[in-house]
Amino acid sequence: MVRLQLAKADDAMRGNAADQIKQVAMRLFAQRGVDGVTVREIAAAAGQKNHGAVGYYFGSKEALVRALVMDGAMALDRARNDTLDAIEAQGGPATIRVVIDILVRPVLALPDDHYVPFVVIFAMTHRDMMLDAIDPAWNRAYGRCLDHLRRLTPHLTPALQNQRFVFMGAYISAILSARQRALADHSRDHPMWGSDVSLEHFLQSLVALVSAPVDLPPAMLADMGQPIHDPPGPVG
Repeated sequence: MVRLQLAKADDAMRGNAADQIKQVAMRLFAQRGVDGVTVREIAAAAGQKNHGAVGYYFGSKEALVRALVMDGAMALDRARNDTLDAIEAQGGPATIRVVIDILVRPVLALPDDHYVPFVVIFAMTHRDMMLDAIDPAWNRAYGRCLDHLRRLTPHLTPALQNQRFVFMGAYISAILSARQRALADHSRDHPMWGSDVSLEHFLQSLVALVSAPVDLPPAMLADMGQPIHDPPGPVG
């Protein structure tokens, strides 16, 4: 019994240390990018006397980065799928705005404010690694949302729809990253970013981006070619 209790206590300490490393690494990666932070800096900032703590708990810096990406991706996918299941059971979603809310609000509810800036920087600097780090099984809800948006935008061709979704994903990532960075800066007030009015305006502008009519000449539409297939990240 004593050995079992000691083993459980040891497991809890290991889990706490690993969680602390994750939390610190996320903040540092969001501030300086993955390449701008060493494993020694992460260990020191996490209060670990052993500079090899990252390797001990995660195997490598790359494995730590992948774990951080997947933690957020899994949380977002679960939240989005749960909301979609409930709304689809009632025959929805009936509007583009409902889908936009399903995409954005779970991101705002993430417990770590540094996740979005971290993922955005990581996707910009290590796109192939980013896409490889995300198990498609944990990005299913995003695809379900896009399917609903296709149904709700019949005035757009498949090629135009896919371009809108790429624009939308980039817009969501950029704006939410800027918002999270501002709110994480406690050195001064950021009234615009902390305003519910600004958030509502952002959501309305996303609806406008997705639903706007098209005013392109036929020649331009013909030149669009095949639909764009750009796998989205966990945020957008």
